[in-house]
Amino acid sequence: MRTLLIILSFFLPTTLMVEASGPSLDNIENINLNIKDHEVAVTFLGLSAGEATLIQGANNENTLINTGGKETAAELEGWLFLYDVKEISKLILTHNGTELSKQQLNRLISKYNIKEIISTPKFSAKIKKELDSTNKPAVVSWGQGTKRPILPEMTAEVQFVGNDTNEGMDLTLDFFNHRIFLMTSFTPRAEETLLEKNLENINVFKIPNGAPADSLSEKLIQYLNPQISVLFSPEEEAHDPDILVDLHETWSEIYSTKKHGTITIKFTESNYEIITIPIETDE
Repeated sequence: MRTLLIILSFFLPTTLMVEASGPSLDNIENINLNIKDHEVAVTFLGLSAGEATLIQGANNENTLINTGGKETAAELEGWLFLYDVKEISKLILTHNGTELSKQQLNRLISKYNIKEIISTPKFSAKIKKELDSTNKPAVVSWGQGTKRPILPEMTAEVQFVGNDTNEGMDLTLDFFNHRIFLMTSFTPRAEETLLEKNLENINVFKIPNGAPADSLSEKLIQYLNPQISVLFSPEEEAHDPDILVDLHETWSEIYSTKKHGTITIKFTESNYEIITIPIETDE
């Protein structure tokens, strides 16, 4: 059974509206997702640029995938505060060209006591050079085919890694019978590789941020057949209409951080529910 639940005030004392420049924290308590054993929450953070995905388990262990855009450091920390993130065990960077300054990287490590940074072999070498001499986390390279647990009962598997322009690390996350595909790369070579993988009937499909027109084929989208599709705020004014049409034809439920704000999907062993926190924009 698939459950759709859109909540604006269930977890908060008052309805939360978030300005486009980042969350307003005045008089707002932390968001308590009440994650129990055999549950996990995946949150696509509604940043004004770039992408960041927070994964939370019942043991208060948090994994952060990507860190947003170049100017969204304060927004990111605001959302992490709202979701009561005090420590991050793993930071996964899927983009070879991540716009993450040395100062921002070391601030995140220090503030959230990050113990492990995971990225592509190419980007991992660069990260090691950016770390301060004290409190260095482990820097781990994941190649194509790497499969590792990131939370109890959740496993990440690398489906593709590339070093060319518009390539990076593409991951699936498996939690019981749920499959989440976090796609970063959008090149013909990446698509050719992915079409040979066992990726049919994805539950949640995170579309590559900034993917231009004709970068994702109708064939790939139909092959993935996602139940839910998530798009981060596009670099341009609007998302590629062809991608949206292809998604509609698969009967996928489409969510965009530009339209819906921050999107949390809370999974149990057999079901999921969707929680959105809209963004208030200036008229």
